[in-house]
Amino acid sequence: MHMKSINTSANKEPIMRITKRGSISLSKAWLVRVIAILLSLVVCALVIVVITKQNPFEVYLGIINGAVGTNRRLWVTIREMLTLLIIAVGLIPAFRMKFWNIGAEGQILMGAAATAALMIYAGSNIPNWLLLILIVIASAIAGAIWGLLPGIFKAYFNTNETLFTLMLNYVAMQIVNFCIVFWESPAGSNTVGIINQGTQKGWFPSVFGLNYGMNLAVVFIITVMVYIYMKYSKQGYEIAVVGESHNTAKYAGIDVKKVIIRTMLISGAVCGIAGAIIVSGSSHTISLSTGGGRGFTAIIVAWMSKFNPLAMAAVSSFLVFMQQGAIQIATQYGLNENASDVITGILLFFLIGCEFFIEYKVVFGRKKREVL
Repeated sequence: MHMKSINTSANKEPIMRITKRGSISLSKAWLVRVIAILLSLVVCALVIVVITKQNPFEVYLGIINGAVGTNRRLWVTIREMLTLLIIAVGLIPAFRMKFWNIGAEGQILMGAAATAALMIYAGSNIPNWLLLILIVIASAIAGAIWGLLPGIFKAYFNTNETLFTLMLNYVAMQIVNFCIVFWESPAGSNTVGIINQGTQKGWFPSVFGLNYGMNLAVVFIITVMVYIYMKYSKQGYEIAVVGESHNTAKYAGIDVKKVIIRTMLISGAVCGIAGAIIVSGSSHTISLSTGGGRGFTAIIVAWMSKFNPLAMAAVSSFLVFMQQGAIQIATQYGLNENASDVITGILLFFLIGCEFFIEYKVVFGRKKREVL
């Protein structure tokens, strides 16, 4: 009798269990995300009330004003969104291959360093149109090299790409730090001042009268190219197969080592071009904070968007919109500069958390297991 009670309890399911969803429609998945966004806004409103003692609706109006309230703020928001988008696009090939490239920040810095070097040393010697072409090429090569290193070690020695790419971020920071000291002076700050301010050599020009119009053009072209490459090319198919299973790829006659190295070259090159867009297309300076954490935020954008460029544009726009608006209300209400990061962190928490409910479901209730 004692043994019978033990077997009965052992054969029962737990009260609550987590199971993976078989499938979920696209509309339901986005409904979960919209609910998560609304909940995050409610929590942000509560935090705002506690911190500012202000009506949250007035504060949200301040966020809207801070993001798009003036023509200049609108274009700054668009500029930041484009930068975040191209970095997320650069991560698509690596992540599709299940190569966890956490080194976008370093790849951005190396592309930025190559851009600044060309602006400083070649700005007065060659036509601006040629300089801009060389900047895009050099930044892509610099980023590609920073992606190639972990690619080679993963392909031939099966090293941990997460740690390898993460550590390369710090190496890139030290290289940029050396360049800043060399270009500025040992007694200078951690930032090179506005490069070629008088001549604007190496600066992205306005296109069709649009501020940051060239940023828009470059990001649009690269995004479309990566989308076509991943969806319709043979190499894009090979990336997907390698991501599913190395053994399956080898059985199908795919050179896995070659695919890993080639894919990381592409991923690093796109992130390197993002560095050029930051230096030549917006800040016209270089510092250790040139990446600004975008390389890590782009990981969230890529995952949430399921590597869909259109979804990436939407997620990037929302995150940047809230971030720029949060910066404005922090200034407006005299808050600590980290207050905007708190609001952004709340948004990211809900956006990341909602992916759990898209992939998994919580089942309540017990039922007896059948014993054979």
